[in-house]
Amino acid sequence: MPPYHFSNIAALALIACWGCQNHPAIHATRKHMIEAVYASGRIIPVNEYSQSALCTGTIARKLVKDGDTVKKGQLLYLVNNISADEKAAAAAKNYTIAEQNLSPRSPHLADLALALQNTQIRYAGDSLTYHRWKTLWADNIGTRNNLDNCFNNLQVSLNEKKMAEQRYLSALNDLQVSRNNARSLAADAQKALNDYSIRSDRDGVVYQTFKESGESVRSNEVVALLGEQGQPLIRLAVDQQDIGKIKNGQSVLVQSDATGNAIYEATISRIYPVMNELDQTFRVDAHFTAATAPTFIHGSVEANIIVQQKQNVLVLPLSALLPGDSVGIVEKRKPRKIPVKTGIRTPDEVEIISGITEMTEIQAPTKEQQP
Repeated sequence: MPPYHFSNIAALALIACWGCQNHPAIHATRKHMIEAVYASGRIIPVNEYSQSALCTGTIARKLVKDGDTVKKGQLLYLVNNISADEKAAAAAKNYTIAEQNLSPRSPHLADLALALQNTQIRYAGDSLTYHRWKTLWADNIGTRNNLDNCFNNLQVSLNEKKMAEQRYLSALNDLQVSRNNARSLAADAQKALNDYSIRSDRDGVVYQTFKESGESVRSNEVVALLGEQGQPLIRLAVDQQDIGKIKNGQSVLVQSDATGNAIYEATISRIYPVMNELDQTFRVDAHFTAATAPTFIHGSVEANIIVQQKQNVLVLPLSALLPGDSVGIVEKRKPRKIPVKTGIRTPDEVEIISGITEMTEIQAPTKEQQP
């Protein structure tokens, strides 16, 4: 019996081992293939926002209930505001008085205006008398003493007129300053009073209220959750490894825990560029495309974002693919690997673009060959 080389013995053993495994051949098949990116998230209202209290106190009245439709500026809550109401009333009264002090009916300004008018009349009379005596003196009529007395009287009345004008203008300026200060204080007091009235910032729906009449509330504490009326928004979290595949307008299949096995269609509407460093995901928003979409909010959802789909492609089970994108075949009773070009991948299947055909018999990888 001729001696066998060690290499020949190893080759025969490998062929024997391959044959003894008796794995059935695998064939690629043609089918419609879809590549999708998985994402999880929840349903939220469009432009969801939390309405907070602007002051500390006790809820005096609750004017809305969950599910109510509200308009911008509509009153939601009234907080106990006795002190603020009194301050606002006092400030408004002071402002009214300050306005009256500047009106034509103001007694103080009327007295000063009358005093100014008297000095103006007196000055006009003294000026006329002085100029008459000056004319007579030019014609050598009268005495120099009379002319000097008339001039002195004119100067005195002029000084009194100037003083009266200054008193009037000074009083007018003081009253204007007082009126402006009173108006500012009244506005501040009214603003403080308005802080006790919690109003909606926009048109929308009250999805949830968190306070009832008689309960205490702190400044900046959330009292209601609101959002726009209409179909809600789907907020999804997409892994950073998949975000490059996502584009606006892509179709989304959504399933919610609240509706069981029902599948809803949606469309990608916005991709946010900043990654959430806590879970390494990007926020992606989608809108429902059907009017029958669920209207409840904050329900958790699972979604498949369809990023690519092809008809009649050659598909192989992903488990048959060897590392390095190759497959194992037996050619002339000898096992070997051949490279393949792949395309779409799903968790279970892979598209084969080139390298094999439907007739190629592919051997299932051994445990050692599996990635």
